[in-house]
Amino acid sequence: MTYGSLQTIDLAIIAGYLVAVLVIGFRAARGASSEEGFFLAGRKLGKLYQFFLNFGNATEPQGAVSTASFVYQQGAPGSWLSFQTVFMNPYFWFMNVWFRRVRLTTLADLFEDRFASRGLSFFYALFQILVAGVFLGFGNVTAFKIASSLVVKPEASWTAAERVAVEGYRELKGLEKQAATGGVADGEKARLGALRDRSARGELRSYVPMLNELLFYIIFGVVVGAYIVLGGMSAAAVNEGLQSVLIIVFSLLLIPTGLHAIGGWGELAKRVPARMFDLLGASGTDQFSVVALGAILLVSVVQNAGLSHNMGICGSAKNELAARCGVSGNYLKRLMIILWAFAGLIAVALFGVGGLADPDTAWGAMSNELLGPGLIGLMLAGVLAGTMSTLAAKALAIASLFVRNVYRQIWPNISQAQGVFYARGTIVVVLLMGTLSALMMGSFFSILKIVLTVNLPFGAAVLMIFWWRRVTAPAVWCCVLLSTLVILIVPYTVSTVPALAAKASLAQMSTKPGTGVYFDTLVRQRADDALSPWVAKGGLNRFNVEAWLLAKGGWAVETWTPNQRFSAQFFFDGLFPFVVLVVVSLLTKHADPERVARFYGKMKTPVGATPELEAAALLETVRNPGRFDETKLWPNSSWEFCRWDREDTLGFLVCVALSGAIIGLFIFGLKAAGP
Repeated sequence: MTYGSLQTIDLAIIAGYLVAVLVIGFRAARGASSEEGFFLAGRKLGKLYQFFLNFGNATEPQGAVSTASFVYQQGAPGSWLSFQTVFMNPYFWFMNVWFRRVRLTTLADLFEDRFASRGLSFFYALFQILVAGVFLGFGNVTAFKIASSLVVKPEASWTAAERVAVEGYRELKGLEKQAATGGVADGEKARLGALRDRSARGELRSYVPMLNELLFYIIFGVVVGAYIVLGGMSAAAVNEGLQSVLIIVFSLLLIPTGLHAIGGWGELAKRVPARMFDLLGASGTDQFSVVALGAILLVSVVQNAGLSHNMGICGSAKNELAARCGVSGNYLKRLMIILWAFAGLIAVALFGVGGLADPDTAWGAMSNELLGPGLIGLMLAGVLAGTMSTLAAKALAIASLFVRNVYRQIWPNISQAQGVFYARGTIVVVLLMGTLSALMMGSFFSILKIVLTVNLPFGAAVLMIFWWRRVTAPAVWCCVLLSTLVILIVPYTVSTVPALAAKASLAQMSTKPGTGVYFDTLVRQRADDALSPWVAKGGLNRFNVEAWLLAKGGWAVETWTPNQRFSAQFFFDGLFPFVVLVVVSLLTKHADPERVARFYGKMKTPVGATPELEAAALLETVRNPGRFDETKLWPNSSWEFCRWDREDTLGFLVCVALSGAIIGLFIFGLKAAGP
């Protein structure tokens, strides 16, 4: 039995994996009768489960696919969009404790606990439910892109339209190779421009997928929903063990097979341009630099604090050390990124620079080229495993938000059993949202920019809640509303307004074909007229409102490189919410001092080793909220940073050393592979 390029053994491996996750879900269902059991696994997960949860949640297939895609296009510097997280690991050593020590079930609870604001709690929950489609859709798109590039339609079965799309792609690549050597005749330049325009519109492709996109998303969502609906966080935690092994397998598969296909390790230096091995240098597309890396790191740290699943993952730890040890899973993910980057370099050696019409399919194209029966099944199982682990954590977080911070605000007297029932129904709905979102998504780079910025407003608010006693509820309201408008709503709606999309002052072309000064992608207004004006392509075509505002302020952004505009956008997005928070907080009334004192007293109270010790410690803090104030770094200020103890210091130094060692390993590997 075969299905496209899948053989019987591949189908058996995939079926075996799907059966295994469903069995785990059934077995975990017995401990998921209460909300705490369903959402947080009873706060009983130790170091090993925290390792699996953090690794599985952080190590998603879209990271592998997008990293390989960016490296294929830009060389080693393209890995920084993912690899910059290596600098965040020392920060996670502290952040994981904050989310465990706050002792809440959802991140929305934080706003009610700190400000007594049910409105903020309700709004955060609704916001996260709406944006969940972005994260879930990203996972769905990744799984489909890999699967569809593995299960391709035979050429004999192509329709006329499909044949035109593939032949147009092949012609485009031929003309671009001629253009690179200066050999395109004058009569062919118009044809090259027309083909580039068709490519920007998504009308060309290097292969014809056999899978039906909608059907794939539905089946995929049903399987994920089944085991999470049954077992909740316990099922997710157990499944992470199986899924983590498969993630490692799928990350490793393409390296030895790819090196064998190109003729060995030494062939990388011969087939891949030398500039692509320079991790710290400039890439050929001028997309990344040290400044751009700093901008990406800034938004990564800020938005990470606002992720709804943080409370579920860190809050499920049985103690603080278990929560902190979850950072080890993040370190293993950084090693996976190195493997993904080398897979991207091997893709360059296999297909040549620009040899793929859609660079996002680099991972799938390599799999289809290199892997035989059985290995393709393992690859697909690994892709499904990694995507499922990410979707499971996000879906659980959204379900907990809906039940605790939306439904219970309207009907507060529902029972625990009813809460679990409604949570299970919510999981089904959010997975459906992910399917609908996936159908509308474009390239990985455009999606990643959404993923990196969508939680910035609330991420900044959460960090300031943890750090600054002076922050107020009105400031948080202003921050999330203004930042959402400037960072998310305006940028992604301008291209949908025809008058703005075609406005000459906005649709300015940059030096890179198909990209604009303010828009990600520009196309000709009339596809058959190479002289018609440029217009912004519809869909997720971001308008760089940050660069536009800077231009209005007198900056000559039209003369900047794409890298400079990219960096300016991310620095603006990362800092703007904090500016709003600080300014509005200083202009508004202090929050209730007694509530604020209890909150920070709780945040300084270590989690007890037993339920009895935990209850006693919290009772003492309620009686004396300031009993740990001597640990503050600046005792008489509103800043809540505390002096490090021995565990803080040693853990931080070990994390820094590990981060440095991983970076050194990456650079050493690139130098060993390069010319």
